[in-house]
Amino acid sequence: MAARRQVVWTRGAQREFGEAVEYIAQDSTGAALHFLDDALSAVRSLESLALRGRPVPEINDPALREILVHRYRLMYLVLPDSVEILAFIHSARDFERWRREG
Repeated sequence: MAARRQVVWTRGAQREFGEAVEYIAQDSTGAALHFLDDALSAVRSLESLALRGRPVPEINDPALREILVHRYRLMYLVLPDSVEILAFIHSARDFERWRREG
């Protein structure tokens, strides 16, 4: 059985996630709720399945992984006892620009 890890969000990732939900809600509250449920389900899964996501292709570090949630990249760092959510960005966003700004 996989060890359970605590999931911790960075402030930046929390902000990005909130902005994504708000943006989707502008068009459809129902779609935003569905998106919210899918994203939080993916995050909860990391407590026991931290390695389920793929390594972030732009970074050569197996501890930095991502899960695609609809059109968003949920990027996280796997640590021995925890998972740190680092980013929640749209897949069309320029990754290098996010990296410089983050």
